[in-house]
Amino acid sequence: QVDRYLYHMRLSDDVLLDVMARFQAEMVKGLGRDTNPTATVKMLPSFVRSLPDGSEKGDFLAVDLGGSQFRAHQVKVFDDGKQSSQLESKFYPTPKDIIQGNGAELFDYVADCLLDFMETKNLKHKKLPLGFTFSFPCKQTKLDEGVLLAWTKHFKVRGVLDTDVVSSLRKALQKHKASFDIDVDVLALVNDTVGTMMTCGYDDQRCEVGLIIGTGTNACYMEEMRHIDLVEGDEGRMCINTEWGAFGDDGALDDLRTEFDRELDLGSLNPGKQLFEKMISSLYLGELVRLILLKMTKEGLLFNGKVSTALLTKGKIEMKHVSAMEKYKEGLSNTKEILTELNLFPSEEDCIAVQHVCTIVSFRSANLCAAALAAILTRLRENKKLLRMRTTVGIDGGLYKTHPQYAKRLHKVVRRLVPNCDVRFLLSVSGSGKGAAMVTAVAYRLAAQRKQIDAALAPFLLSLETLREVKNKMRTELEYGLKRETQASATVKMLPTYVCGTPDGTEKGKFLALDLGGTNFRVLLVKIRSGRRRSVQMYNKIFAIPLEIMQGTGEELFDHIVQCIADFLEYMGIKGARLPLGFTFSFPCRQASIDKGTLVGWTKGFKATDCEGEDVVDMLREAIRRRNEFDLDIVAVVNDTVGTMMTCGYEDPNCEIGLIAGTGSNVCYMEDMKNIEIVEGNEGKMCINTEWGGFGDNGCIDNIRTKYDKEVDEGSLNPGKQRYEKMTSGMYLGEIVRQILIDLTKQGLLFRGQISESLRKRGIFETKFLSQIESDRLALLQVRRILQQLGLDSTCEDSIIVKEVCGTVSKRAAQLCGAGLAAIVEKKRENQGVEHLQITVGVDGTLYKLHPHFSRILRETVKELAPRCDVTFMLSEDGSGKGAALITAVAKRLHNVGQK
Repeated sequence: QVDRYLYHMRLSDDVLLDVMARFQAEMVKGLGRDTNPTATVKMLPSFVRSLPDGSEKGDFLAVDLGGSQFRAHQVKVFDDGKQSSQLESKFYPTPKDIIQGNGAELFDYVADCLLDFMETKNLKHKKLPLGFTFSFPCKQTKLDEGVLLAWTKHFKVRGVLDTDVVSSLRKALQKHKASFDIDVDVLALVNDTVGTMMTCGYDDQRCEVGLIIGTGTNACYMEEMRHIDLVEGDEGRMCINTEWGAFGDDGALDDLRTEFDRELDLGSLNPGKQLFEKMISSLYLGELVRLILLKMTKEGLLFNGKVSTALLTKGKIEMKHVSAMEKYKEGLSNTKEILTELNLFPSEEDCIAVQHVCTIVSFRSANLCAAALAAILTRLRENKKLLRMRTTVGIDGGLYKTHPQYAKRLHKVVRRLVPNCDVRFLLSVSGSGKGAAMVTAVAYRLAAQRKQIDAALAPFLLSLETLREVKNKMRTELEYGLKRETQASATVKMLPTYVCGTPDGTEKGKFLALDLGGTNFRVLLVKIRSGRRRSVQMYNKIFAIPLEIMQGTGEELFDHIVQCIADFLEYMGIKGARLPLGFTFSFPCRQASIDKGTLVGWTKGFKATDCEGEDVVDMLREAIRRRNEFDLDIVAVVNDTVGTMMTCGYEDPNCEIGLIAGTGSNVCYMEDMKNIEIVEGNEGKMCINTEWGGFGDNGCIDNIRTKYDKEVDEGSLNPGKQRYEKMTSGMYLGEIVRQILIDLTKQGLLFRGQISESLRKRGIFETKFLSQIESDRLALLQVRRILQQLGLDSTCEDSIIVKEVCGTVSKRAAQLCGAGLAAIVEKKRENQGVEHLQITVGVDGTLYKLHPHFSRILRETVKELAPRCDVTFMLSEDGSGKGAALITAVAKRLHNVGQK
């Protein structure tokens, strides 16, 4: 009979999955900026951004307003490696005239109770941080500011709605400050649900959901910042207080609400509000049971149809009665005793029926609660993009703790609805008190950590003044490199390239290009057409250079190169032609003419003997002669930076600067011959390969080198050399980041203070990882994945810090590179004697091309430091291949002009 009568209260799994989907939709609505105003589930940001990590310590106060009693707490948190804490509390009544009086009286009462507590604990002369648990819906804009949106749970205090409750508490405390010598700093406003999550989070770091099922009901969880439209920024996570009690206030649950739910709502203090809460919280379940029993009695189904005063009296049946009647182990004795006390004289059938009513009502509560919780767990799992998730739910509330069956039912249904989540339910101990202290302790820890991180990164932040200084010093060093008497000791070598012109569009013919600069070697055939159908066609083949040849003799290396050329000519069917050839040789060379280049020293892992101090063009000619199969006209030996300038110069005649910002860093530009003292002649221009990576080797920029730069330099293959390159090029940025991460980890600010084996490995942090980590499109989740690939197990907070470190290091690199380039464009402007210069820079290199912010910051810096130069940046395509052919073509053109 009861089953038939309460048929609508029994919810199948299909119905629960539907409720889960409805709640998920409400969450999305509450998080959206445009949909939030009309959403019933308010999804309030709590400004709690971090869970406890176990390193919190100190003495904290907490006050807790929102339950049947007001509580004051002192919480001591010990940093003893055991995550232990000690809680001392005192309970105070909340008289009716206070909870239904006016605001000033309420906050004065809170301050009085706190004062009494501090006196009993002898805390009056200490300055202590305080967490304020205020268990009512508040709109927070900061951790220590919250505007009350609505009273719930029988509270109705005048003059508090729409005001900031923290400032009201501060005012009340201020009155006591002078007269009673207390100094309390209110650091955090905390909802009891958030407090529950934080208390459990201190004991179990997987805990990222808080749930309360007691007089009221609510849930909170850690949401990704990128989904929270109501708060600026998209880095990291923040705890969202769902305020799910209002779910259904817009009619979304009307099909599930029974006539009893409607009647209960009409008789409540807030009709039409908190409808979900009225279906599941202990404040209303006893009343729901009374209404059902009353109707069944009136219809003659119970107590022989005799309606007692108890059944007619609102609030007469309470949750404690329902819980007691559901203690099945006691049989029917509890039920019989309770009903008799209420002057209902039950038969055994009555007792069985009443017990069954209680079961159905409390079971429905557990079912609905499980469906909404399953929605939150699913959202968490999807946010993390996991197929299966392990997590912990921190839980508190009288219904969960005291009802004999509730917890078991809730767990069972949740696990059925989300089989791909392994959920641990952790009972919170004094969540609202200790939790508020925990939130305060975490806020305290984060503020201290922020200070330390700022201190570590401060030396990387360069003021405009400092960047101007760098520009001026670079200008001085450029001049030293060009002057005959200072060139030998100059750090910026300013090597003449004997490239004396840029393309003018009349270049044509077939050219070969060789490109040697790493473990691969390329041979290219480049066909250049001039006139209206101007074009460049390229065919190339890549050959590997085995380690034994890289580190063998010079003769073996050049024989291998010629073997590769022979294979290519054969492959292209052009063995008989004597083609002009450009040789891109990306190692430091001193040139005496365009086709003479003496190797200064090997880099990049090459160690072939008998090459340093020799002319590489002669060595190539010798190897061709030894093979005696074909002949080539070696016209030019080329640096890749010059090739970059030439490639862009073919498209834009205004391009007179080449920049490489990749693994290495370098610049070349067209200089007036009259300024190049180490080369005879004053007419025309010549391209100068600055080799600016050596800037600062004389100590002139030591004032901006950090301890991390020094560590990277000392651990490199060439300590004391190429200092500027080590601060600006891709080859070293990852290593600088790694040094900073080690330092922050040693200070306990990262990776729980544990330096993993992989973090100790030099070179693990490749520059491509910097580009990936700093990409705006990447969520922190993907940053964590990259760090996991590197063997670094990071939390969300760790990922934010790593991203910040990467951003700081690459920003400085781009700014320093920009300051150097500003010196070059300013020099060009002065050379031309113009007020305003328009010029194009040809650029190549992975750092410039692939890093999400490098190119923008570089351009902004040049604009700022050289305001009278209008600089266009042009991406180069294949400077070392196409560029070498173009240099050869220009050299041939100029040679022919010279002969004429």
